[in-house]
Amino acid sequence: MRLPWSKKNADLEPTTGEYPKDSNIIEKKLGLSKKGAIFAAIKLHDEKGASLFSDGYANAAIGPAGTIIKTYIYADTFKNNPVNGRLLPAIAFAGIIVGQLSFGWISDKIGRKFGMLLCTGIVFVFSALQAASKGPGDQGTINALLAYRFLVGIGIGGEYPTGSVAAAENTEDPDIPKKTQQRLFVLATNTMIDFAFVISYFVCLVCLWIFGMNHLNAVWRITLGLGVVPPMFLFYFRLKMKEPEAYAKNSMRHTSIPYWLIIKRYWVKLAAVSITWFLYDWITYPFGLYATPITDVADPNGTLYTSIGWGTLINFFYVPGTLAGAFVVDYLGPKYTMIFGLCCQALIGFILSGTYNLLTEPGRIAGFAILYGLFLSFGELGPGNNLGLLASKAIGPTATRGQLYGIAAAVGKVGAFIGTYTFPQIQASFGAPGSYGNSTGVFWLGSGLALVSAAITLVFIPNIKPDAMHDEDILFREYLEANGYDTSQMGLKDTVNDIEGSQIHKTGKIGDKETEAVTATPVR
Repeated sequence: MRLPWSKKNADLEPTTGEYPKDSNIIEKKLGLSKKGAIFAAIKLHDEKGASLFSDGYANAAIGPAGTIIKTYIYADTFKNNPVNGRLLPAIAFAGIIVGQLSFGWISDKIGRKFGMLLCTGIVFVFSALQAASKGPGDQGTINALLAYRFLVGIGIGGEYPTGSVAAAENTEDPDIPKKTQQRLFVLATNTMIDFAFVISYFVCLVCLWIFGMNHLNAVWRITLGLGVVPPMFLFYFRLKMKEPEAYAKNSMRHTSIPYWLIIKRYWVKLAAVSITWFLYDWITYPFGLYATPITDVADPNGTLYTSIGWGTLINFFYVPGTLAGAFVVDYLGPKYTMIFGLCCQALIGFILSGTYNLLTEPGRIAGFAILYGLFLSFGELGPGNNLGLLASKAIGPTATRGQLYGIAAAVGKVGAFIGTYTFPQIQASFGAPGSYGNSTGVFWLGSGLALVSAAITLVFIPNIKPDAMHDEDILFREYLEANGYDTSQMGLKDTVNDIEGSQIHKTGKIGDKETEAVTATPVR
């Protein structure tokens, strides 16, 4: 048909097939047909960018919303039952761990696309339900919110072994320049999470400006409820995507997975990435406490408005680091970029700890804030950007990438969960509240552990190169064959296409009798 503003005919229906073309002006601009899997991940963040933004928002929105709930709406309930205050920010971690482990298997044995669609549906449904949380009495409402937060966490966690690995596999598309493969993955994953953190706080601040202090119940519910918007749009684009080419060629969906052979070949890399992720998430908790002296000095008579505003700014400190790191990683490689970020973060952490009393004086707090911003930025440039990249590309083959990634990510979240509960006790062991040891001890410890992570990365984790996953899949097949495994069963099988392809190759046509003969034998 001819569009009113166009001199040419435009086909409004998408063209599918082996070599699909851009079908209309919208899909041409967005790149949803010709190279939908990767360009949607980069431009519209179809596979991972939008999903990680969606999950990052759902995960971070409880920060400002929780401040309102604990301090203003249900203050007495949280005071009378302190366990609520510990569970509200932490319960999603438990759901994330469940999602990471369970969806790892789903990603490998059922499919990346199915797993991502299911995760999107879970985040959509339970983001809406948590905004509408209601129960018998105040504690009943809090219990409902905690239950929905756990279930949202399952959807968030499921994105790691489904969306992340699919995005990683699509960065090795033949049309993607080899010098930008790692950069595109970072921009579509960790960068989007960091932007989501900023947006979640800013959305709450805007809601507060609109509704005011007299309608805080609307503020926190709308802040959480708007988490349904990204997955609602994301679902459409995911319906159109195909399985990544690497998964289609190397999947073990239709055959048994030789777990013992995989463990023997990859356990060192898996353990190294898991331990560094555990340490990073564990020490992230004390590093976050650096924000307290900044806000205490800069905003001594803070209101809810300024509190959420400062939260927006502090989360923005992550953004320069992840953006800069995206353009460094293709030059240094993920391994050395991560080591560089960890060492710089540790160095600044030692400086902040050693000069804590000096820099937290009112006249010098600006210098403390600048150093803290650099500290957070280097954290994103290093482990923030590269842990997911290494977990996707360096610790296993396509056939079990979802499960191995899910294990490494789950170990990391266990570290975050443990850190949430252990660091208050560790901090108390360094001295009485207000003392120098109490204020800085955990930061000395955290900076030291950052150097331990850098050492583990240096010794045990390889520095992956472009097309690393493709090369490893070839070596993995050779390894399996050398150990007596039948690799002919690997890959996704289209029965009709296999039959027709075999007949055309032999006879040049498909005859009725020949078709019957061929179809009598099951195709594996």
